[in-house]
Amino acid sequence: MLQSRDGLRTLSGRRVIVVGAGPGGLATALLLARAGVHVTLVEKDPAVGGRTKTVEAPGGYRFDIGPTFFLYPQILADIFETCGERLEDHVKLERLDPQYHLVFEAGGEIRATNDMERLEAEVARIAPDDAKNVRKFFADNRVKLKFFKPVLEQAFHTLRSMASPAMIAALPHLHPGRSVDKDLQRYFKDPRVRLAFAFQTKYLGMSPFRCPSLFTILSFLEYEHGVYHPVGGCGAVSEAMAGLARRMGVDIRLGTSVDRVLFEGKKAIGVVCGAETLKADAVVINGDFAKVIKDLVPQTHRPRWRDAKIDKARLSCSTFMMYLGIEGQVPAALGHHTIFLSEEYARNIREITEGTLPMQPSLYVQHAGYTDGGMAPAGHTSLYVLVPVPNLKAGIDWPATRESYRRLVLDRLKLLGLTDIEERIRYERIVDPSQWRDDFFVHEGATFNLAHDLMQMLYFRPHNRFGPGLYLVGGGTHPGSGLPVIYEGARITARLLIEELSAGRVGAEAAGIPTTSPLATSGETS
Repeated sequence: MLQSRDGLRTLSGRRVIVVGAGPGGLATALLLARAGVHVTLVEKDPAVGGRTKTVEAPGGYRFDIGPTFFLYPQILADIFETCGERLEDHVKLERLDPQYHLVFEAGGEIRATNDMERLEAEVARIAPDDAKNVRKFFADNRVKLKFFKPVLEQAFHTLRSMASPAMIAALPHLHPGRSVDKDLQRYFKDPRVRLAFAFQTKYLGMSPFRCPSLFTILSFLEYEHGVYHPVGGCGAVSEAMAGLARRMGVDIRLGTSVDRVLFEGKKAIGVVCGAETLKADAVVINGDFAKVIKDLVPQTHRPRWRDAKIDKARLSCSTFMMYLGIEGQVPAALGHHTIFLSEEYARNIREITEGTLPMQPSLYVQHAGYTDGGMAPAGHTSLYVLVPVPNLKAGIDWPATRESYRRLVLDRLKLLGLTDIEERIRYERIVDPSQWRDDFFVHEGATFNLAHDLMQMLYFRPHNRFGPGLYLVGGGTHPGSGLPVIYEGARITARLLIEELSAGRVGAEAAGIPTTSPLATSGETS
C-alpha cells in the first residue's frame, strides 16, 4: 500500500458510506476521498450542512440556522490543504473586531477585541483591578491549550488511552476539580468580567459554574485566533466543502433518508435507504448521537450505549430561536454579535440546568448585516435571536408557551435598543426545543448534544470507532461540540478508518481474527 506525502494511504477500491452531510460528515468525506476511498455521502435534507447551513427566507432574508460564526479556522484550512486546496480560495472569512459586544443587565459593557491594550481598557472601565490580570489569563491558557491540543487530537477507545503520554502531560494544567467560573476567580474578582471569559461555555450548552475548567480555552481561542464571519453565512463553508467533495469524486445524495445500518455478523456493511441497499466496507454516521444511533443501530450492536444509558445521559440545554426579517434598519450601536447577560446570571443558569424556564433570560443577537450586506435585501435587516432554555426533559409545554415566551423575548430585546421592531417584522420563524426535536431530529431538543462533563468526555464519550466497520463523527462523539472540535473529530475518525481499512483490520475482526492497531502506541486501540 502506497503512503502519500501527507500520511494518508491510497485506498482505491474501498467503499465507505457517510450518513449525514453536516460539518463532520463533509470533513470526513473529504479526507476519505483524498485517501482514494470511494465515498457515498447520504443526506436526508435537500441541502448539505445539517444545522450549519444558511437559508433564504421569503422576502430575501438570509439566516444561519445554527452556528453563526467561525472559530479557529486552522483545522479546516489544514483539511483543505490535505486535499490540495486553500480554504481562502473557497470561502471568504471576515475577522471581526470587535468580536462581540457584551452588555450586562447589571450595568456595564465590554466590546471584546483581540487588541490587548484595548481589551484591558474595556475591562478597566468596569473593573480596574481585573484589567491587570488579562494578560496573565491569556498566558496561562496559551500553555493550557498547548498541552491539551494533543489530547483533543487522539482517539480514546480504551481506558489505557486515558494514560497516554499526551494525557499525562496535560493533567497538571487541567485542574479537573475546578469549574470554569472557579478557575476564573484566580484572575478576576468582578463577576461581570468572569462572565466575559465564561459565557462561551454556552457553546457547549453548559453552565460556567459546572463546566470543567479546561474550557477556559474557549474564550482564549476567540481572542488568540479570532472570531470570523464567513461571507454569505456559515452555510457558505458547508457548501464549499460539498463542492470540493464532489470535485474529488464523492457521490453526494441529497433528500435520501437512511432507515438503518446493515450488518453482517458484528460488522457494518452498508445502509438501507427505502427500497435501496448500499453496500460498503464501512459506515460513518454523522448526526445527533442520541437520536440517530437509536434510530439506525440496534442495541445488540451498541453494547456500551444501550437505550437505557442514552436515556440517562446528561444533555446540554436547548435554545429558543427567533429568525426575524425586519423592514428598515436597527440602531447603529447593534454590532455583528451582541450578548445580553441577565442581571442575575447565576440564577438564570441554575434555572436552565434545573429545568425551569427563565423569565429574565440572557440572550444573543446576530446582526450579520453589520458586516455582510448580502444577508438581507436593501433597506431591510435579518436578525437571529437565541435564548438558552431547558431541554425537553424539563417537560415544558412549548406549543402552549411559545407565544408568551416570544412576547417576553421581544420585550427583552428592547433593552438593547430594539424598541420598535415588532411592527416592522416582515418574516418570522420560531424554533423552540420541541421543534429542534421534530424538525431537526435533535434528541430531547438538546441543541448542543451530550453535556461535556468529566464523565462524558474523552474515553467516556461515544467513540469515533464505534464498532467493526462502524464509525461516528459529530458533536456527540469525541472530542465534542463546536465546529473546530467537530472538524478535529473528523480527522480522528478518518485516520482510524483509513488505517484500519489499509491494515485489513475491519475484515479481520469480522472473521474473529485478533489484530493490533497501527495506532496502538498512542492509545487508540478499540
